[in-house]
Amino acid sequence: MTRGFQFLQLIIYILVFQQYSTAQQTPSFSDYNYNALLINPAEAGYFPQTDITLTNRGYLNQFEGSARTLGVLMNSSLRSEKLGLGLGVMYDEIGVTTTSFISGSLSYKINLDHNYNRVRWWSYNPSVLSFGITAGVALYNEDLLALGIDNDPNFAANIDTAVPVIGAGIRFNREHIFIGVSAPNLLGDTLSNENNLNLERPWYLNAGYRFFATRFQEVLITPSVLLKYVVGAPLQFDFNTIINYKNKFEVGGGYRTDTSINLLAGFYMFDSWRIVYSYNQTTRNTPINNTHGFVLSYRFNNGFKKS
Repeated sequence: MTRGFQFLQLIIYILVFQQYSTAQQTPSFSDYNYNALLINPAEAGYFPQTDITLTNRGYLNQFEGSARTLGVLMNSSLRSEKLGLGLGVMYDEIGVTTTSFISGSLSYKINLDHNYNRVRWWSYNPSVLSFGITAGVALYNEDLLALGIDNDPNFAANIDTAVPVIGAGIRFNREHIFIGVSAPNLLGDTLSNENNLNLERPWYLNAGYRFFATRFQEVLITPSVLLKYVVGAPLQFDFNTIINYKNKFEVGGGYRTDTSINLLAGFYMFDSWRIVYSYNQTTRNTPINNTHGFVLSYRFNNGFKKS
C-alpha cells in the first residue's frame, strides 16, 4: 500500500466518519421512503402484504474507499392484523471501516376508522396509529492499522466490537397525511466496550402529505420532510417529492441541507416488483461527488397493483 493511497484513505475517513457512525440507522435520503423501517420501527407491518426489499448504494463508484451499503429488509403484517414485524440485515463499508447491522422490529397498530373499507392503490391503511420497538446488534470493525499512521494513539489499534441497539417510534397515518417520530438508537455507545467508539443518538421526525394532480386520482404527488436531530449538531432536513402514476412508474427529487441533491426514478413490473434507481450529487467539495443506488422490492399476494 503506497503512502499516497494511505493518505487518501485518511482523508475519506475524516470527511465521512461522523456521518457514517450511524449509517446503519440513517439510510441515504434518496431512498428512505422505501426503507423507512430503518428509521422508525412503527413502520413495521404498515401494508398487509409482506415486502422484501434489497437496497444497495455506492457499488458503482470507481473511487476506492468510498461508502458502500448493502441491505435486505423484510416487512410484514402478522395474522392478528394489529401486529407488524420487520427484519433487517445491513452491511456498510467505507475506507477501513465496516459495519454489519442485524435488527428486528415489532409494531402494534390501532385502527382509528373501523368503517373505512375503501382500498386504494395508494393507501392500504388510511387511518392507523402505530407504535414500534426495535432491537438489534451492530458489529463494528475498523482496520486502523492498515492506514499506517504512526505516533498517533487514535490509530494505534483496530476496533472490533459488537454494540446492542434499541430503538422506538410512533407513526400516525390518515388518507392524505402521515407523521412519525422515532429514536432508532436510544442507547448510543453506552454498552460498547470500546472507548474510542462514539455513536450518536439521533431523533427523527418524518412527515408528508399526499394529493392528486388529476381528479381521476391517477397521479399521486407526495412531498415529505425528514428532520434529524442530534445533541450538539445542527438540525438536518431532507426535503423530497415523489410523483407516482398508478404504481406503474414514479420519479422524484430532493435536497439535504448543505450536503447533497438527489434524483430518482422507479418502475413497477409484473404487479409485484418495483425497482428504483437513485442518484446523489454532493454540494460540498469532497473527493466523492456522486453516488448511484438501487432499491429492488417484491410484494407478495396482490403486489403493488390496485386491489
